[in-house]
Amino acid sequence: MKEMSGAELASMLKSSIQLKSLDGVKAPELKLSEEDMQWWRDAKLGLFFHWGLYSMLGRGEWAMFNEKIPADEYAKLAERFNPRHWNPERMACLAREAGMRYSVMVTRHHDGFAMWDSPGSHGGFDSMRAAANRDFVKEYTDAFRNAGLRVGLYYSPMDWRFPGYFEPEKLGDNAALMKKQCYAQIEELTTRYGPIDILWYDGGWLAHAGTDADAAWFWEPVKLNGIVRRHQPTCVINPRSGWIGDFQCDEGTHAITGNILPIDWEKCFSIATHWSYDPEERVMPFEEIIKLMIDCFVRGGNVLLNVAPDPEGELPPSQVERLKQIGAFMRKNGEAIYGTTAGPIEPVDHVYGMTRRGSHLYLHVQDRQAFENIGPLPLEQRVASCRLLDGSEVPFEQNGQGIAIRVPEEKWEPLDTVVRLEIQE
Repeated sequence: MKEMSGAELASMLKSSIQLKSLDGVKAPELKLSEEDMQWWRDAKLGLFFHWGLYSMLGRGEWAMFNEKIPADEYAKLAERFNPRHWNPERMACLAREAGMRYSVMVTRHHDGFAMWDSPGSHGGFDSMRAAANRDFVKEYTDAFRNAGLRVGLYYSPMDWRFPGYFEPEKLGDNAALMKKQCYAQIEELTTRYGPIDILWYDGGWLAHAGTDADAAWFWEPVKLNGIVRRHQPTCVINPRSGWIGDFQCDEGTHAITGNILPIDWEKCFSIATHWSYDPEERVMPFEEIIKLMIDCFVRGGNVLLNVAPDPEGELPPSQVERLKQIGAFMRKNGEAIYGTTAGPIEPVDHVYGMTRRGSHLYLHVQDRQAFENIGPLPLEQRVASCRLLDGSEVPFEQNGQGIAIRVPEEKWEPLDTVVRLEIQE
């Protein structure tokens, strides 16, 4: 796919999609080839999960900073962190049941606590030296890889324990210790756990200000990701380190509108109210989750869905239920999602969009009433047949103005009615 600058994209698209790091440093030598990106483009759906010391507080992964908890006091949580119900094999099975093809585990958030045996961790702040005495990254990578899922690792370079993070120029020596930790831990994560399919950075910006690219002078992301490429030459890397990355990110549950994006991109959002565990949690309605997913797929995006295990490592029942509902949807409609590209016609916001694989086009209709009031679709390709995914024929008429498709009333689905169009050779 073509690499485009933020200005180029902004000039050609009218979209609600919010890409976070288009201004990153360009280093073409780090970019993956089309062939190495293909599995990620085809996978479409991944599982994200935020789980760590902050889960014990149940007030969000930013609790340490937001509540101004001193680092030494926060570190005492590790003395009690010993999750009894963490079962990565069960979570991997649930991810597969939900239709996920890849996964991303938060290995270390901004609080600095590493979820693996990390000699490079400042002050030995990791799960092996906590009450758990376990390497959760190893357990995760082994279990998810054995389940046939691609494995990804989230890593935050920043660390609130270092005053130098907030004043990197004034407290240069302290900031340098944080940077040293980052490089050591990236080395650990990319050499100890077998093939890593995705490296998902977050928090490259300094002092909670500016962009990831603004902090590139400090992190030296080309050098940092050069380490990744030496150890994991085909790892897909996101853009949040200050380098532009292999794909772009849109974060949060805001609606997706506008045109197909001619770049690799992914939307991540949490199906719960927060990214990490909250005992008062409410989960998103199933219908809203599916709406967002379809709006991404028909614009060429992947979806990374976050869940929030509790302090014991178990997913709350409400989140398990949502994942099973998503899985049922993906089993029914996966033919029109996995391995597809977006288009060829542009989507109409929240009404319809299209995906394509080979000689098949898949029309996704989300709003029946609005769709039936729209005229012929502006499709140039000649269509040989129209059918639903269950094989039922769908009447259509095609002329110079486009194609009119009439789904029988009894065949409409409530969330996504998919019509398979076979293109004439």
